[in-house]
Amino acid sequence: MNLYTSFDKKFVWVNWVLVGLLVFITIVPLGYVLIASFMDPSTLISQGISFNPSDWTVEGYKRVFADDSIVRGFLNSLFYSFSFSALTVFVTMITAYPLSKPDLYGRGILMTFFIITMFVGGGLIPTYLLIKNLGMLDTVWALIIPGAINVWNIIMARTYFSGLPRELSEAATIDGANEIQILFKVILPLSKPIMFVLFLYAFVGQWNSYFDAMIYIKNEDLQPLQLVLRNILIQNQPSQDMVGANTAMAEMKQIAELIKYSTIVISSLPLIIMYPFFQKYFDKGVLVGSIKG
Repeated sequence: MNLYTSFDKKFVWVNWVLVGLLVFITIVPLGYVLIASFMDPSTLISQGISFNPSDWTVEGYKRVFADDSIVRGFLNSLFYSFSFSALTVFVTMITAYPLSKPDLYGRGILMTFFIITMFVGGGLIPTYLLIKNLGMLDTVWALIIPGAINVWNIIMARTYFSGLPRELSEAATIDGANEIQILFKVILPLSKPIMFVLFLYAFVGQWNSYFDAMIYIKNEDLQPLQLVLRNILIQNQPSQDMVGANTAMAEMKQIAELIKYSTIVISSLPLIIMYPFFQKYFDKGVLVGSIKG
């Protein structure tokens, strides 16, 4: 028995076409960058993408990994992203849990104050002065602490907690557990989907961020990978270790073009690796957090 009407079939085909176009416009640029990172820069500039193996080279990756600033920036970004994400998830969980309690006194007032901060901010100069007065300039804490509290994450986590059966908490209370024990031994083990979603959101945001580091970090040893990439991709200024001491200007531009694509591929690897492992939690966490309440 055919359950699809003629309109349903047309609608499905239109969806398939739209999804196919979306996949196409997503994969083509990624494929171009990946192939370009292995190509000889002179061939890439003069002829474009070539599938001839004789036109390919790994020189870009050799130069990237030979540069200490790239490796150091990569490790710094991993540290910042993991630390920031872990702190964000922890702060969000311990904040959202009490706010999910219907009997919390002043819950509406607290949520009003939180929501106001989503629309009203102090601006760059007051934030800079605050971080300076707290002694966090040119330290790792300037990139980890200030943005750890995100009101949207708190709302998502609170909505998720509100959807959990209250009988679990009541049963734990009868067994003599306090609120801290209930949170860490009952609620959080059931909240892995939303925790992984928040971790992934925070990790991606911190990994791609460079503006805060550009403002607050001047020490090159503490700069994340994004600032190094900014010099290569925007300012077109690879370090001297990459291009060599006696490199002509024309050759330097070719090397900068080669290094540009190699660094894009390298900087994207952590996110590409993480998404498949987080996918099952990502779908469940977002959907449950959005329909419960």
